[in-house]
This record gives sequence, structure tokens and C-alpha cells, in this order.
Amino acid sequence: MLKSGALPASQTHARGRVSLGPREGGALVRLLWGAGVLGTVAFGLHSLAGMGGHGADAFFEDGVFNLLFFVGAALCIARAIHTEVDRGAWAIMGLGLACWASGEVLFAVDPAQVTGGGFPAPSDYLWLAFYPAAFVTIGLLIRARVRNFFRSLWLDGIVGALAIAAISCQFVLPPILAETGGSVSSVVGDLIYPLGDLLLLGFVVAALALTGWRPGRVLGGVALAIAFGAVADFASLYSSATGGEGSTPFETLWPASAVVLGLAAWQPPSASTSWRLQGLRLILFPVGFSLAALGLLLLRRAEPLHDDAYVLALLTLVGAIVRMGLTLSENITLADRSHREALTDALTGLSNRRQLLDDLEEALGLAAEGEPWALLLFDLNGFKRYNDTFGHPVGDALLSRLGARLAEAAGQDGRAYRLGGDEFCLLSRLTSRSLEQVSADGVAALSEQGRGFGITSACGSVELSRECRNASQAMQTADRRLYADKRSKRSSSDADQLRDVLLAVISESRADLPEHLREVAELARSVGARMGLAGEELETVVHGAELHDVGKIAVPDAILSKPAALDAHERAIVERHCEVGERILAAAPAMGQVANLVRASHERFDGAGYPDGQSGDDIPLGARIIAVCDAYQAMTADRPYSEALSSQEAIAELRRESGGQFDPKVVDAFCAAFQGKERLHQQAPRAARLQEALS
Repeated sequence: MLKSGALPASQTHARGRVSLGPREGGALVRLLWGAGVLGTVAFGLHSLAGMGGHGADAFFEDGVFNLLFFVGAALCIARAIHTEVDRGAWAIMGLGLACWASGEVLFAVDPAQVTGGGFPAPSDYLWLAFYPAAFVTIGLLIRARVRNFFRSLWLDGIVGALAIAAISCQFVLPPILAETGGSVSSVVGDLIYPLGDLLLLGFVVAALALTGWRPGRVLGGVALAIAFGAVADFASLYSSATGGEGSTPFETLWPASAVVLGLAAWQPPSASTSWRLQGLRLILFPVGFSLAALGLLLLRRAEPLHDDAYVLALLTLVGAIVRMGLTLSENITLADRSHREALTDALTGLSNRRQLLDDLEEALGLAAEGEPWALLLFDLNGFKRYNDTFGHPVGDALLSRLGARLAEAAGQDGRAYRLGGDEFCLLSRLTSRSLEQVSADGVAALSEQGRGFGITSACGSVELSRECRNASQAMQTADRRLYADKRSKRSSSDADQLRDVLLAVISESRADLPEHLREVAELARSVGARMGLAGEELETVVHGAELHDVGKIAVPDAILSKPAALDAHERAIVERHCEVGERILAAAPAMGQVANLVRASHERFDGAGYPDGQSGDDIPLGARIIAVCDAYQAMTADRPYSEALSSQEAIAELRRESGGQFDPKVVDAFCAAFQGKERLHQQAPRAARLQEALS
């Protein structure tokens, strides 16, 4: 049993590696490690140097020899019990070694069953059980460690196996085959072990090739152990076939093979890896196998070459040639992929700046021949704030979406590029669309609105050949126009920020004003849309409605809250708030148009308003809209000096003043929102009533 203090698998498998070794396995594993190493050394000294003399032959050859196989099996089984990583592989290998060890014990007890009986003897069944166990173990270890199986590495394994088979067929198997005879069972018994070793050795070479000849400690140890066993088997069979006594200096490799397998089980396993086709060893091993096959073919001039060895050597060289061709094909594919990656943006999959410069030169040549082309540069507005708010992964996803939309907007006449960061580009023919259409499509593709964010894009464009002669001039002109457009849109953004600041100031000075301004702005948006306003023009009217009373922050609260009628002096103070509002807004150039609407928001259609006494169409349309919406909201709200009117009463008052105080067209547009509404729900919140009225 394992030591109770051994680390559980859940702790030892962190980071894809397991901390293994005699210390982690407990006292039993440390004892087995020591016994395996010392026993192997002692057996080697006895076998090679005669330590202990012939009197110790039985102790070493029947005792230590068999014990070392059980030690290897115990180490493998203990490893399978210790942790789940590679548990199946080591459990199977442990059972295979246990069968091998049991076969050795049966042979030691009754050698006649093998030497005097027919094939297969009971020991043969147990010895042969090791081969399938070894195949399965190596397969499981490879499956756990190799993620991608490259065709070239498969070929390396085949070439290596063919080279080993060719050498074996020339030097090892002929003497064995020459001594083979008798019954079918005897022939099978003589050949099954060398053939099993040859197949297993070839499988090991193929497995090593699949790792890119980087097997690591575990697979390297298994490969070394299999090689030890195969060399020992071949040496023993060769010695017997050539008249030797069957005992060779290599017999120490049998128990060493079992012990090395046990030691390999306790090496730290490496995680599954995607091997890269690089490194000198990927060339050295195939070249080495090819030279071995070539050496056999050259040997044919000095002495006869067995037919099977000749065929296998030729197949080895053919495999090496195919491997070279496959390597060349893979290198060409990798070069093409590297070239594509060098010209492609990794995030969006669009072409990059390097590809743009190449394509731009070609487009300039086509444009010079009379085919119209255009270069358009785009830069996102608001992306930095989006990235800071939602994080870089979400920002990358947005860039990927926008890039795909831009590629779709490019269509068959153009090509989309990402130049880096939030900069994009279009290179397009102007055969089916005008430059303005291509620009509008690109801006639309690179725009996205959502809750809490708004992404737009600035654009700078240039017609090739007509406005520029070379790529550098085209890029500079488009870039200059891009940032001119960006500055103009930044001014609009600055206006939005100023509006927010002013609304906050109004809220702090007059708590009742923000709600009034918001409702007037909602009414103005609906009425303006009904009158055909849209885009920036409509937004200017809405902003004017939101800020039309900003000048009231300069009016004393005592006047604004006075429950009685105002005297002439007080009225004069109130009427100056339009001019004050204009001066506040005009301080920001971006708010110039809004400032004009605020100044004219209290003019009358008949010319009796203030501050300038404008009349009719001389009053800006936006100001006329604000005047109607402001009057309706004021009439339907409770004031210190008057009670609120109903919606029907307020609309009737607007109609009475149509053509006098208010523009008749604006009044008609406003009242159209109330057609079919006989009365509103007075008990509903004010915002709900307005929404119902305008629906």
C-alpha cells in the first residue's frame, strides 16, 4: 500500500504536470526503486564480471532475475494506483510485466515445458502477453501527449521502422531462420519472438517520430526499455542460432528493461502538446535512417544482400524521398500561410496596411488608365470610451463585427482593410457607386449604437489619379480629410458635453426646470419629425428645446416663483432670459445654432414677441416649434400663479392663438398628435400622458 501522506491526484495534477518520484510515492515506492536499481547493478556485475562466482548463479539467474521483473511490474501498478494521470497505460503495462515475470518463474520451476515440449508452453502464453500490453501502453501514452499528428512525422516513423526491419533482415534474422525447422508449432515458436520484437521496436520508433523526436522522460524511458528487451532477445536468439550457449553479455538487458519501465512510470508526465515542425532532429533522424538503408544497398557489392533486406532498404529510401517531397510541400504551405498572415489583420481577418500599400499601387495604375478608384480612410469615434467601459475583449469583438460589416459594405467593387487600432480603410472602384455612396456605406458599416454607448466613424476620401498621383500623396490627402471630418464631429461631441453640463447647472439652480425642459424636448422631437426635420437639423431643435430656459438661471427665484402677476420691471427681467441664454450658449462655437433658437424661442408669429420682435417665417422654424411645445407644457402644468389646464383646453388655446402667437403650420402638426384622443388619462404620470399623446 502507498503511504497515507501521499499527495492526492487533485493536488499533484495542477498545471498539467504531476510531481512524481520515489519521495512522492511513499516508502513502498522508494523501496522498490532502490531494489530495482541495486538489483540490476548486482545482476550486471554477476553476469558480466562473475561477481559471486558460479555458486551464485542460481541466486542471481533464478532469484534476482525474476524478482526484478516483479519490481518493474509493482512500480507500474503502484503508479496506476497513485494518480489518475495515465492510469490505464501503467495498469496495462504492470499487468504485462507481471505476466512476463510469472512466465520466468514457471520456466525456472520447470524448464522442460519450454525446452522439451511443443509450442506454445504455459510460459509462452505469459511471455507473449507482454507484447499487446506494450503496444496498448505506448498507444495510450502517445494519445495523451500528442495533439496533432502530422503526415511527415508519420512518414518518419514508417521510414525508421523500415530501416530497422531492413537491418534485422540482413544481419539478425537469417541465422535464426536457418536454424528454424521441424513442425509448424516449432517454426512459429522460433519466429514469433523476434518478429514480435521487430514489430514492437518499429512501433516505438513510429511513436518517437510522432513526438517530433522529443519523447520526454516517460516515453523516452519506455522506448529505452523496449530497445533493451529487443536487443537482449535478438542477441540471445542470434547466439543460439550461431552455436553459442545462449548466454550473452546482453542478458542483463532483460531485467534492466523491466526496471527501466518501472522507473519510467514514475517520471513526471508532460501535458498534451501541439508539436511544431522545426528543429534539427526532424532532419537528423530521417537522414540517419536513409543512410542506413543506403549503406545496406552499397553493401550488396561486397556480399550478397538478402532479398527481403534489399526490398526493405529500397522502401526506406522511397519513404525518405516521399518524406522530402512532403516536407517541401509543407514548407511551401507554411510560407504561403506566413505570407498571408503578414498581409492580414489577425483580429478582424481583413487585409492590413502592408497589403493596402500593394493594392493601392495597383489601383493607381488602373485609375490612370481611366477606371475610377477611390481610397477612403475611417477612424472610429467613441471607441476608446467603449473599450475602457466594457473591457478589451468586448472591444476586440466590436472591432471584429465592424470589420465584417465593412467587408460586406465593400462588396465586389472594393476591399476592406484594418490599419491598426480603430482605423479602417476601403479601396473601391467607382463604377456602380459614387464616392459619396461608398463613403456613406462605409460610415454606416462602422457605426453601432447600444445601451450606454454610441460608435460612429469619421471618413476621409480621395479619388485616385484625379486628385493624387502616387500612394504617399493619396494616403496623406485622405488622412488630412479624415482628421478634418473627425474634428468637426468632435465639435458635435463637445456640444453634447456642454449641453449635459448646462442641464446639470439648471437642475442644481431650479429643481422644477429639468422635467419641464425634458418634456418640451420630447414634444419638439415629435413635432419636428412630423414637419420633415431629420438628422442633425432635428437634433439642433431638440437641443434648443432642452436649453431654451437656460437663461432663467440669471432670474431671481422670487420673480420666477411669484404667485401674483409680474410688474413691468419684473417682466423685463424675465424677458431678458432669452438673451442671457443665447450669450451662455454662444460661448461655445459648436452651440451657435442652438443659441439662435434659444434667443428666438419667445418670439410671436405676429411680431409681438421678444426680444427682437421677429414675425412669420423670419423666426427660425425650430424656435417656432419650441414656442408651441413650451406653451402647451406650461398650460398643462401647475404654476404658482395659475392652475393646470386639461389637454383639450390647452389644445383649444393653441388653436385660438394660431396665426397670432403661434405658427399655424406648427400648431396643425402639434394637434395632429391628438387626433382621435377625446381625453387623456389625468391620473397617469405626466411622462406617460405625453407619450400617449404623441403616439
